[in-house]
Amino acid sequence: MDNNIIDIGTLNLCLALLLLFIPAYSLYYFRTGLVRDTFVAAGRMVAQLFFIGFYLEYLFEWNSVWINILWVVIMVGVASYTVLKRTKLPQKRLFPAVCVAFFFSIVILDVYFLGVVVRLEHLFDARYFIPISGMILGNMLSTNVMALNTFYSGVERERQLYHYLLGNGATLSEALAPFMREALIKSFNPALASMSVMGLIALPGTMTGQILGGSSPNVAIKYQITIMVTIFASTLISVLLTLWVSRKQSFNEFGIKNF
Repeated sequence: MDNNIIDIGTLNLCLALLLLFIPAYSLYYFRTGLVRDTFVAAGRMVAQLFFIGFYLEYLFEWNSVWINILWVVIMVGVASYTVLKRTKLPQKRLFPAVCVAFFFSIVILDVYFLGVVVRLEHLFDARYFIPISGMILGNMLSTNVMALNTFYSGVERERQLYHYLLGNGATLSEALAPFMREALIKSFNPALASMSVMGLIALPGTMTGQILGGSSPNVAIKYQITIMVTIFASTLISVLLTLWVSRKQSFNEFGIKNF
């Protein structure tokens, strides 16, 4: 199989970026106020990806265990900050909780996937450890935003039900259980829908990238299956940990919110 990858020139990249004007015009037409955010987000994405691409060249070359772990810790911190910013929850109070939940989720799934499934000789090999951690974190981010938003907005919206349950002898965990359930359903329904049609109406990015890079389709498929299951499991673990740890910081022993 040909391992040569067709490069995308600067002009061709600019032509691809022109596609942004289609959603931008639609957002402008319907007065959503998201046009500026769209271009700012796209600009940040381009700048960050070029920076990361440049940095990863050296990261792969150094391949230092401690530098790799430090980089993942930084990624966890940025992801935690982004989640809380998007949910508009108090950052100072909940940032450590979300960081801890994300970090433990990454550690558990990275060790299992890279150590048990892939069986890497060096568990923290930068070429595997950094991309897999980034892929897991990226999926955890959006799901946790939806879960936290659903959970806390549900408690706020259904305050009477929440206080009724507490007043009738329910523990804090029992009173919050309906809101936990709603958060899990809403945050994981899109992932389940996507996973159920994968390969039938959509070819996932990891598999497509491997095929374009010269891998056998069978090898790419096996990697995609294991990665998707790993991402799903890590996302669920992170949501449960985030809700549990943040709950400890958000409610006192009497079930009263601290913010």
